[in-house]
Amino acid sequence: MTYNVLDDPLKLGGRVFHSRLIVGTGKYSTFPLMKTALEKSGAEIVTVAVRRVNLNDRSKESLLDYIDTKRHMILPNTAGCYSAEDAIRIAALGREAGLSEWIKLEVIGDEKTLFPDTEALLAATRVLVKDGFVVLPYTNDDPIVARKLEDAGAVAIMPLGAPIGSGLGIQNPANLRIIIEKASVPVIVDAGVGTASDAAIAMELGSDAVLMNTGIAGAADPVAMAEAMKLAVEAGRLAFKAGRIAKKLYASASSPVQGISR
Repeated sequence: MTYNVLDDPLKLGGRVFHSRLIVGTGKYSTFPLMKTALEKSGAEIVTVAVRRVNLNDRSKESLLDYIDTKRHMILPNTAGCYSAEDAIRIAALGREAGLSEWIKLEVIGDEKTLFPDTEALLAATRVLVKDGFVVLPYTNDDPIVARKLEDAGAVAIMPLGAPIGSGLGIQNPANLRIIIEKASVPVIVDAGVGTASDAAIAMELGSDAVLMNTGIAGAADPVAMAEAMKLAVEAGRLAFKAGRIAKKLYASASSPVQGISR
């Protein structure tokens, strides 16, 4: 079975994408390096923090100058917001500046761990959905919160695999599996991916996509890691669709003798 991304599209917010890897644009040492890594990742969706974009003077150099919008859809995010009101305001600024009506919604509740404030996140989701935004909320791995966000109109649920930028990988696969099983919208693992195997595990659990930034931008060779993540997401998706063998306590011979005539 040869995996072809064209035959397995990601349907998200009424649009179709052929890459299941979503990448961020922060933490790169230079904009040209970021551009090359984005291209190597094959990602069709890239996130941009509204706060990092100079919305008042577009004549100055900006990271937007290094994003090929023919290849990548810009997904603005509300990174750095600590209240529902602030996140709503930043989302509105991004839309008014022409970035997008799509928004990766982040409302942070703790400065050290960067865990989301789920109460404020839910409140902001409800307001933004009513205001016509396509909302993709970054949340914790709580299945109840995930269900409430979906009920509030989120087009996807984006639970963390581990704290933002930690590189710890998938820390709570059981909860992610429950969220995936119960959700009727795409589930995108967001945050905590440190290397290719983490991305593959997220996809093998049944995630529809993986979003990452630090795992690529913080690597010794971001361009090589971008390609590794692309391949890992594809491999994990194919493995999920193929169906893994059941785990057993004892050995099972690879070449059984039952049924062989002597």
